[in-house]
Amino acid sequence: MVQSSSISVSVNFKSKMDSLRILLYSLIFLLSVFGNLLIIMVLLVNKRMRTVTNSFLLSLAVSDLMMAIFCMPFTLIPSLLEDFIFGAAMCKTVTYFMGISVSISTFSLVAIAIERYSAICNPLKSRAWQTRSHAYKVIAATWVLSVGIMVPYPVFSTLVPFPKPNNSTGHMCRPDWPMSQVEQTWYVLLLFILFFIPGVVMIIAYGLISRELYRGIQFELDQNKDCNVLKNGLNDTTSHSQDDSDGCYIQVPKKPPVMELSTLSASATSKTDRPRSNTSEAKLLAKKRVIRMLIIIVAMFFICWMPLYSANTWKAFDQRSAKRALSGAPISFIQLLSYTSACVNPIIYCFMNKRFRKALLATFACCVLPCRVCRRREGDEEITGFTATSMSKFSYTTVSTAGPC
Repeated sequence: MVQSSSISVSVNFKSKMDSLRILLYSLIFLLSVFGNLLIIMVLLVNKRMRTVTNSFLLSLAVSDLMMAIFCMPFTLIPSLLEDFIFGAAMCKTVTYFMGISVSISTFSLVAIAIERYSAICNPLKSRAWQTRSHAYKVIAATWVLSVGIMVPYPVFSTLVPFPKPNNSTGHMCRPDWPMSQVEQTWYVLLLFILFFIPGVVMIIAYGLISRELYRGIQFELDQNKDCNVLKNGLNDTTSHSQDDSDGCYIQVPKKPPVMELSTLSASATSKTDRPRSNTSEAKLLAKKRVIRMLIIIVAMFFICWMPLYSANTWKAFDQRSAKRALSGAPISFIQLLSYTSACVNPIIYCFMNKRFRKALLATFACCVLPCRVCRRREGDEEITGFTATSMSKFSYTTVSTAGPC
């Protein structure tokens, strides 16, 4: 009697866990597919969005879409059925595309971090080589490298039979390594190439960017102090003149007529230009938000991928204890956590950016409005957005890091 009740409890618990897994996998799958498809559509349709950083984001979106399509269904269904029902050929194909998508996604994140570091910390030097052609070459290199690195998966992946509790034979798709030393070497290599080294590079790059932003914040605060001191000794005309630079660069004019002319031109252009929040307080808040976003990027990378690489390395060196502790639902949730990066990346890199959201709305508006209206709107954006190119280093830092899209 006690044994039957314990069996029924375990069955109920398993059914609840399976329902939870199906719900979470379906939610992450839908968010990943639709989120990355939206990014791909917006970046391909809008010509003005085809920047260097967005080229890497397009590659990242494609790899994350591949991860969602080839990883999630072929991980969840065999786990629920306790049998890989798709055949030996599909086993090799799925594992290969799984590895390629994860590798490209990681390399794209590293490329974005290095590109942002160069553009923000060394803006003058980076202009010589940060072109779209160079970005295309880097993206092609990451794809070729990923395709080459993951060759062992289709070579060694096969269907391994195992006995099931109902006396039937199930199959699991896994690499059948010739020796345990080869398996250990492989997973240690993946741990360093796809997790440890990229993580260190991202920490260093975003750490240096955060330091540059912090210096910008201190610069803004110092300029505000000087601004408050200088304002007391200037006339009302000078104190109310607008300045599009980053700090408060107030200079006492040597020739009053020139100052009067500049004041008149500033007041005249302020009537025609759209109002923009270029105050020092807004810039300080923007830079603080960027620093928080960079911390989130690094934290999410380690949260999503550290459990999976740790589990794979543990399984390679001590398969019995790892299989006993992680088999079933635990390893399934660990894999789901890694797949979460496919829907987190679009949110962090694009949907949190105001410019991308405007481009997304404009793209959907163009599907409804006539083509003439869309072309006219794009032309207006090019005219009004021209003045944004003349920025100082700290202003460029705020805009470029806050919105790679």
